[in-house]
Amino acid sequence: MCIRSSTGDWGVFVQTLIISWFIALIQFTSASLLDKLQNNYLVSDLDAEQIAARESEELQRERKELQDKLKSQEKKVNYFERCKRMKEIPLFEKYLSEKMIKDKEFWDAQEAIPIIFHELIRTDAVANSTLQLRSCTLFVPTNAAVRKYNGTILVSYHMATVPMTVRQLTKTIPSDFEGNPLLYITRNRKGEVYVNNAWINQTESTEIVTQENKRQVMHIINDVLVPLTLLPTARTQVTNPNATYRSQVTLMRKESLYQSPGGHTFFIPVDEGFKQTTRSSLVDRKVIDGHVILNSVLFSAAQSTEDTHTTAAFEDNIKVTVNFYYDNDKKCDSKHSTGVVLAQVLKANIPVSNGVVHLIHRPLMIVDTTVKQFLEDNKNGALRRFYEVIMEIGGEVLDDINSLGDVTILAPSNEAWNASNIENIIGNRERMRDIVNMHIIKGRVDVEKIKQSNENMIGQFPTIHSSTFLYFNVNGDDTNEVVTVEGGGVNATIIVPDIAQTNGFVHIIDRVLGVPYTTVLGKLETDPMLSDTYRMGQFSSFNDQLNNTQRRFTYFVPRDRAWQKTQYDYPSVYKKLFMKDFAYHSRCIMERHLLIADDIYTMKTLAEMTKKQNDSIILPTFRDSLKIKVEEEVENLHDDDSTSWTGYVILWNYKRIRVFRPDVECTNGIIHVIDYPMLEKKDIVVSGG
Repeated sequence: MCIRSSTGDWGVFVQTLIISWFIALIQFTSASLLDKLQNNYLVSDLDAEQIAARESEELQRERKELQDKLKSQEKKVNYFERCKRMKEIPLFEKYLSEKMIKDKEFWDAQEAIPIIFHELIRTDAVANSTLQLRSCTLFVPTNAAVRKYNGTILVSYHMATVPMTVRQLTKTIPSDFEGNPLLYITRNRKGEVYVNNAWINQTESTEIVTQENKRQVMHIINDVLVPLTLLPTARTQVTNPNATYRSQVTLMRKESLYQSPGGHTFFIPVDEGFKQTTRSSLVDRKVIDGHVILNSVLFSAAQSTEDTHTTAAFEDNIKVTVNFYYDNDKKCDSKHSTGVVLAQVLKANIPVSNGVVHLIHRPLMIVDTTVKQFLEDNKNGALRRFYEVIMEIGGEVLDDINSLGDVTILAPSNEAWNASNIENIIGNRERMRDIVNMHIIKGRVDVEKIKQSNENMIGQFPTIHSSTFLYFNVNGDDTNEVVTVEGGGVNATIIVPDIAQTNGFVHIIDRVLGVPYTTVLGKLETDPMLSDTYRMGQFSSFNDQLNNTQRRFTYFVPRDRAWQKTQYDYPSVYKKLFMKDFAYHSRCIMERHLLIADDIYTMKTLAEMTKKQNDSIILPTFRDSLKIKVEEEVENLHDDDSTSWTGYVILWNYKRIRVFRPDVECTNGIIHVIDYPMLEKKDIVVSGG
């Protein structure tokens, strides 16, 4: 024990010596700079005009650099002096010594050490006493967090009298502030840990045992903690600017819901959300219940879009769950529509004694706007860029949407429009009009309908852009469901599904469709329908060439279900195709499907070449040549409108192979997704010897 104590004292001495040496060095350097500045350039007996005449631009620049260096060095001296005072509190002293070991250059990063909050503790008698005499857990905001916060920082609310590492943190922890208001701990799916709305930097935590044998733990956080005691209850929040909603709460006799003790989350719509004259009358008891999550205090920063939470409106006839971006009605009754309502959070994390309040721009669960009105309402929100693009090409698209009756929009998020490949075409009105139309489906298509269409085939729906289809795929189970959509060579994921409107649905997606952004190889890697062809090409390194942007490829790619069909026709061949021992044979088959030429071949071009030749056409493939015919045929989609379009069939070796998805554009070529591979039983023959 004595030896350990001595080692600790020696460590403090060395640390103090190092800091003092740094300060002395900086002061010496600063003095040298000042001497040089005064001796060489500050000539006091000359007037300003003489100085200006003598100094060249280079000398003026050097003078400015020296002055900047002097200010920087003085700032560092101040920073080091403030850091040195941290050793007065053992927990901060330990944190500082560990920081020196982990990060040798932390002295240059003057935001790295939370000196501002440390100084608040030094001036707080209660907090200072706790750190000197008691066990505790301390949450320390960064310098940036303290500067950003405008209110009074309550130091003792950042402390708990039970020492806890990150792993030991419980769901709620009584703080050391007057009345012991709770600290709320949230752990998300990514392994991140939050206290209230503040993220805990798990790499920066420090733990010590003081000389009084008291265990103490420090965690660095990125936000100031505010106790949930500033307002009496959530009821206070529904007075103004929420008078309309408050009146409905009173009318429906639901005030007790907002006064209930415990820790809850309340979503309260402001008066602006009741501009529609009939909207307030739709706020019934179930709608009010759908705005409250009982027994869970949810802070915005700690929430993940994948996490859903059950509201008070959860019973046999209606089931409403909420995540921090949208409200999802998993089950509905005859009065409350199925779907999602998107509400913008205007002000988050308002503390009240029985939980936390989030003000939202419109009520949840109420579907009373058309798709057009929804886009107009969100012109400054989640779909701002999509709305701007529509207006930049003339705005007629909004009228088209309104005239369609039932309609579904795949709306790219604001972030989706930041992709570099879109910059080159954003000013081309005709091209942008085609791209926008590719995001519009006539009819009501929600995720449930997509899933039903996926039971027998990939979900396929026509857009209002000429003969263009969107192809949907559903992966995962009900608890982790991912819906993807492909259009114009682009794969996108639906990140907010089923935003319900009176005449249809809006789905928010993470990419702009119709603007290729990846190579042929990239398309194979990311398209869930083409994974078998990609896997087969990986065995023999056949795929490596498909990333070459100096070449133009036309690739007939069998979709996964095409390969599955061969399992019944040639079971032994199918098995060998996906074995590494038969990679050579697989490569030969792939080479038959790949055309290499100076330009790409669209299906329409191939059909026209067949008509002109009035016979089979011969195309240059990676492996010799390919002899095929391409015919057009009318195909029908068995939907409510009996949609028909021109499809294509490839005739090869007496086989009729349907083209499932023609003309999937890539940055270095084009893909035609086919319903059966150009394969024969003799393609894989293994000698008996």
